[in-house]
Amino acid sequence: MTIEALRGRIGAELERTRERTCALTDAVDGDDLVKQHSPLMSPLVWDLAHVGNQEELWLVRDVGGLEPVRCDIDHLYDAFKHPRRDRPALPLLDPAQARAYNRTVRDKVLDLLDRTPLEGRPLVDNGFAFGMIAQHEQQHDETMLATHQLRAGAPVLSAPPPPPSRVAVSGEVPVPGGPFRMGTSIEPWALDNERPEHEVDVPAFFLDAAPVTNRRYAEFIADGGYADPRWWTPEGWAHRLDAGLEAPMHWQRDGAGWAYRRFGRVEPIAPDEPVVHVCFHEAKAYATWAGKRLPTEAEWEKAARFDPASGRSRRYPWGDEDPEPHHANLGQRHLSPAPVGAYPDGASPLGIHQLIGDVWEWVDTDFHPYPGFVAFPYREYSEVFFGPAYKVLRGGSFGADPVACRGTFRNWDYPIRRQIFSGFRCARDPLAGEAG
Repeated sequence: MTIEALRGRIGAELERTRERTCALTDAVDGDDLVKQHSPLMSPLVWDLAHVGNQEELWLVRDVGGLEPVRCDIDHLYDAFKHPRRDRPALPLLDPAQARAYNRTVRDKVLDLLDRTPLEGRPLVDNGFAFGMIAQHEQQHDETMLATHQLRAGAPVLSAPPPPPSRVAVSGEVPVPGGPFRMGTSIEPWALDNERPEHEVDVPAFFLDAAPVTNRRYAEFIADGGYADPRWWTPEGWAHRLDAGLEAPMHWQRDGAGWAYRRFGRVEPIAPDEPVVHVCFHEAKAYATWAGKRLPTEAEWEKAARFDPASGRSRRYPWGDEDPEPHHANLGQRHLSPAPVGAYPDGASPLGIHQLIGDVWEWVDTDFHPYPGFVAFPYREYSEVFFGPAYKVLRGGSFGADPVACRGTFRNWDYPIRRQIFSGFRCARDPLAGEAG
């Protein structure tokens, strides 16, 4: 890609991302923007100004070396200084001020983009810093979408329904054992925790061909899954009792069945959609009940990227080309997961479906650095989160944008979290004499 083409791509990504940010914040009035809809989430107006502040810090000041726009607000939008529950009490920019601030910062950034050499130092090589900021804003857009899901009141968001199922998908798929290349050293906008590429030897295993659906999860509930400690880890059972978990978040009884409150609308659960809004402990309990387990992160990535025919790791399950609408349910085009079998063009060479998009998938791996990890461009992006407190999620969701979702992309969260668009699929080891 030429430098001019790269500038064009960066500009398009920044513009597309800002349009989404504006749509999510313009959908509600000022009172809703400053209100905290859940102690788990920031007020929407905090996210709105935070994305502009990060853009100013990294692009206006660090890349451009320009005078600050508003250095007096840096401490207000430092996510490490103020827990989400405390942010409503801060003297935040009001909605009009936040929008004006973001416009000023973006004008400076677009001017900077036209004259910044996109090579010569790691922060700008291949437009990395610009790509990092686009990804950061899209991640906050997904967070704001999750805030909308927690918001009480009449619906304010709309989107067409996802496509129907096109092929029947069921059962599990054998994934052959052996080494593969995990992570990346060449993806230009990959973040530090995705690097470097390294070889991992993964024994043979079986993986579900699709994420666990609402129908299957309802069977777990009906069989007393939430009442039987046999299926839960000690930590998971303690959390189930403490939090009073009885079903996925946003599920409610509907006669003999279940309904789901989704972005202000209540409707019966769609049986063939991947289950969403479950925590790691719920996913692990279901897998144990089903006689299976959750995949490890390396297993998930091998299933998503390894091509047995060529022996190489691809960028995505379908190949190396960027995601298109026929590949995966990404980018908030729809406001729900798509039914299993809706994206056959996105299947892996082994025939595993919907590894990208629809729901973030919990894997049974703590968030740790890869061998040879180097923090870049700052420790607080990944390094401070490494350790057993966080579990990894992979694959993206219907609310994740393609620019912030790759076959190597790693998400992480506390194992009790379920306000995120999280689901899962199961794995198992081969039985004696069974080929994996």
